[in-house]
Amino acid sequence: MDGVKNYLIDMDGVLLWGSSLIPGAADFIHKLQDKGIPFLIFTNNSLYTPRDLQVRLAYMGLNVSADAIFTSALATAQFLHGQRPGGSAFTIGESGLTTALHDIGYILTSQEPEYVVVGETTMYSFQRISQACRFISNGARFIATNPDVMGPGEGGFVPATGAVAALISSATGVKPYFVGKPNPLMMRMALRKLNAHSEESAMIGDRMDTDVVAGTESGLRTVLVLSGVTKREQVERFPYRPTWILDSIADVEI
Repeated sequence: MDGVKNYLIDMDGVLLWGSSLIPGAADFIHKLQDKGIPFLIFTNNSLYTPRDLQVRLAYMGLNVSADAIFTSALATAQFLHGQRPGGSAFTIGESGLTTALHDIGYILTSQEPEYVVVGETTMYSFQRISQACRFISNGARFIATNPDVMGPGEGGFVPATGAVAALISSATGVKPYFVGKPNPLMMRMALRKLNAHSEESAMIGDRMDTDVVAGTESGLRTVLVLSGVTKREQVERFPYRPTWILDSIADVEI
């Protein structure tokens, strides 16, 4: 991978599967650390703070700083800060989202919020969903951290942000603005954080419809690993292709 000086690395399906590290993941990250190669670990999941994820990864045997983890909640907070600094929002989400919004100076309120922001949550409240619908109908701007309609959970998949956003959108007739992948906005934020250029960077992911397309549209080279949800024969169905297809992150040579 000549010329690649920075890496954006998806978390689920690339570094870990469920509650276990994928073989070779820790070795790859530690090799980047030893060589001083800049990287960010990416996740569309907005449930957890970077500190939460840092502890989770450390428990599995992967030691990284919280600053090396970039979530769709952080990207959403940065986007809102750029659009309307010091604004107000009504949220459906967990600590990953609320902490990110608090940290950029947003007020979380149920009194005439400027934004309704939807992220992952394990406790869906019909009351809060109803409130969100009313706020949006009354003019609040509708933001969602990511478009994923399902994610991993205990015993199988669970509804994710995109599914709840679709419910609210159906009720209000208003479509949300999704900040997370495949929106290239999240990629550009990550590159700025690394002070990196797209032509010198690569995105490693396991999904064609989020990781690879976002990397491609942002001008990065892309690595599709087959350790997650995508099978090799599925790649030909898409109008775009990854730069490289590898079995797992253990096969990425730096």
